[in-house]
Amino acid sequence: MAALSLPSTLTHDEAQACLQHLQAGIAQLPAGAAVQIDASALAVFDSSALAVMLGSRRAALGAGRPFEMRGVSAPVLSLARLYGVDGLLTTAG
Repeated sequence: MAALSLPSTLTHDEAQACLQHLQAGIAQLPAGAAVQIDASALAVFDSSALAVMLGSRRAALGAGRPFEMRGVSAPVLSLARLYGVDGLLTTAG
């Protein structure tokens, strides 16, 4: 399983560059390799962070790779619930 990480700050200003970085990392993985996104460093965020997570999920699943989020904090999960997307962010650890 390949681990990619979210930065400590992920707001609207960082979202596009972060998503492009994650998509590039996913594209470089061997075929069928699972994708794991580590969100444990994420401390400052807004709803754009959810868009990045979901965009990463879409890129992974579109490439036929299993997807998993790790280290998702309670505040991030709470925001995901508020937007109704918590079920799309499979989490572990």
